[in-house]
Amino acid sequence: MSDAYEVVGEAADGVEAIQAVKKHKPDIVLMDISMPKLGGLEATLEIKKINPAIKILVLTQYEDTVYIRRFFKAGVSGYLLKKAVGVELLTAIETVMSGKTYVHPSIASCVMDGYLGIQKGEPVEDTYDSLTDREKQVLKLIAEGYTQKEAADILNISAKTVVTHQTNISVKLGIHTRAGLIKFAIQKGIIKLTG
Repeated sequence: MSDAYEVVGEAADGVEAIQAVKKHKPDIVLMDISMPKLGGLEATLEIKKINPAIKILVLTQYEDTVYIRRFFKAGVSGYLLKKAVGVELLTAIETVMSGKTYVHPSIASCVMDGYLGIQKGEPVEDTYDSLTDREKQVLKLIAEGYTQKEAADILNISAKTVVTHQTNISVKLGIHTRAGLIKFAIQKGIIKLTG
């Protein structure tokens, strides 16, 4: 493994991350969870569609098992906390680039507990998982206050398609108001309250 890595692009939000991956075709992406427009999870889902072989290493402050499970389900190769610096980051990158999975040591036990819980047959149901990848993107944007037209522009789809996705989301979740969708998004950690 080479000790030298070249940064080929940076992105301020999930939409830019997707565009940068299309343009630069990197081997690995360091992904944050909290980003404007499309968040890290929504961008990861789209990037994995573009290039299923790409390695994605989540670099975040969140140790929440819900986030961890969602990202690994989306196909990331590793999950690293931002408090990790220097050598640990390089170790994570090298581990992921060698085809292995990297989990930050401080969250390894919760990952194993989650895995063992699933293996024991304990149900791990999350209504969020019933949504398609595009519905997850639309939900995040609507919950963040974007209009249907703005969400359509961000996702490069028609406003009518956004309306269809929002209707499907409402039916699947049994939530029929924007306020209800916002509350659901906050409860599920899709968006965070800032204060």
